[in-house]
Amino acid sequence: MHRFSTACRRCPRLARHLDQVREAHPGYHARPVGPFGPAKAWLLVVGLAPGMHGANRTGRPFTGDHAGILLYETLHRYGFASRPVSEGARDGLRLSHCRITNAVKCLPPANRPLPDEVRRCNGYLLGEMSVLPVGAAILALGVIAHGAVVTAAGSRNVLHPFRHGARHELARGIVLFDSYHCSRYNTQTRRLTPAMFRGVFDAIRQHLSATGFR
Repeated sequence: MHRFSTACRRCPRLARHLDQVREAHPGYHARPVGPFGPAKAWLLVVGLAPGMHGANRTGRPFTGDHAGILLYETLHRYGFASRPVSEGARDGLRLSHCRITNAVKCLPPANRPLPDEVRRCNGYLLGEMSVLPVGAAILALGVIAHGAVVTAAGSRNVLHPFRHGARHELARGIVLFDSYHCSRYNTQTRRLTPAMFRGVFDAIRQHLSATGFR
């Protein structure tokens, strides 16, 4: 378990890449991107990694590029976000009972982290998961995020195969829900539609309501 820091350089390849990005884009955040939202949240949303011109630029997960459009719109619809659009780290948006993070906190070249980099970053995710309330929900956006959550939970992917709309029982009554990533490719090809995404959130709401969360 690690304490998050924007000065983290645990992954040499990613640290060098961010050095280059900062030089090319001096106005960008271009450092590890921390989670957004209260630590003891009832819903933890886990993505892959910061996008080049999104979170890597703004410093807030899923903010500033296409990937966050459907996510924040849906969070607002279900009462987890104060507004449907996330524009920047100082736009006044607040999350309620929800926290957003990434399996890998640094921008990876070509948006492809190496397996070892996912493992090195897993201690941060473990720390975030360890403070969730009993019965909380975790939403994994994509296969890599799903695998990172399963690893942090001390289990194996073979016991919890990824499938859009699947749910997996973890320790302390926490349930992992799977969804395709809300990337531009997935939403524009309609591999992931708003209705499909809302279906996952309906299941999350149903689970949380059974725990007494309102």
